[in-house]
Amino acid sequence: MLAKGQTVIQIFEQFSPKHLAVHDDKIGLQLGTLQKDIRKVLITLDVTCAVVEEAIQEQVDLIIAHHAIIYRPLSHLQTDTPAGRLYERLIKHDIAVYIAHTNLDVAEGGVNDMMAEALGLFDLSYLEAVYTDKLKKLVCYVPQTHHQQVLDALFAAGAGSIGPYSNCSFSSPGTGTFLPQEGTHPFIGEPGQLERVQEVRVETIVPESLQRKAVQAMIKAHPYEEVAYDLYPLEQAGRVHGLGRVGKLPAAVTLRELAELAKSAFDVPAVRVVGDLERPIRKVAVLGGSGGRYVRHAIFAGADVLVTGDIDYHTAHDADAAGIALLDVGHNVEKILKRGVAAYLAAQLANTATQVLASQVDTEPFKFL
Repeated sequence: MLAKGQTVIQIFEQFSPKHLAVHDDKIGLQLGTLQKDIRKVLITLDVTCAVVEEAIQEQVDLIIAHHAIIYRPLSHLQTDTPAGRLYERLIKHDIAVYIAHTNLDVAEGGVNDMMAEALGLFDLSYLEAVYTDKLKKLVCYVPQTHHQQVLDALFAAGAGSIGPYSNCSFSSPGTGTFLPQEGTHPFIGEPGQLERVQEVRVETIVPESLQRKAVQAMIKAHPYEEVAYDLYPLEQAGRVHGLGRVGKLPAAVTLRELAELAKSAFDVPAVRVVGDLERPIRKVAVLGGSGGRYVRHAIFAGADVLVTGDIDYHTAHDADAAGIALLDVGHNVEKILKRGVAAYLAAQLANTATQVLASQVDTEPFKFL
């Protein structure tokens, strides 16, 4: 059975949630519809004309890309322009395009983690925190007979995690009262009769991103027709998500050796280097895409080098003066996401007939001579 477009994206967003994207980032469905069966999904960095032709040849129904095809509101849709021709080909062949940009950078296991893993970094932290998942306390009242059933449902929905501990809750017994009105169908008691029931007050913690899922799971598992529950905002910070990664190499290498490692790990023909090629490197910051404005973040994190793309001339001088090395591996290094995302999505869709492909098109616009 083929997966629906909405199902594919729901699965993908469990890996790369929209709320992790930075403000005003152009993400989500940009063209087409998800209200259809999906035979094939194509994972790509960029949506170029060559990628669209690849998708047509492979009979792809959905493209998931990192870089947006629509950056600003369209003033026209003329099909004799490069962008217009691209949109026309996609529409004519009913190919939807979904974008995951900074949310895929920030996501655990996303672009920056893939880059860090490719270099063998460990003991990772963030370059810049961009999102904190606020915490809520969820309280509900359950008859003793269904206490464990409701707890299990809450935990399965992601509630009850405090740091490295899971299934955290507090329960206390008490007496609940209610008077079912005419037309109700109470699980306990009869309409018009005041009931006193031995209940358990259940308290647990839930991140705001999972609040809706947890409440729905609780209501589904609860036997009552109307479920009494409360949600309280908490002062303590929840889980932090951030852009970039900072980690350590297993052993110190020279900047020259790291440059060679990066060329191999990221499959790039050349890198631009700022700094003494023989200086020892142990702590490395990585950031996919254009990372020039994160040099100060890397210095603050104690990194010996920042591995990123699109470094400009003056930023290179400033970094050299500040004593931090730079490896410009190019913006296209983010192509590392194609294999990683395709593998994740294929595994999650293994029980369907939907296929997931990593684009074979090289979208690097530069030639290295």
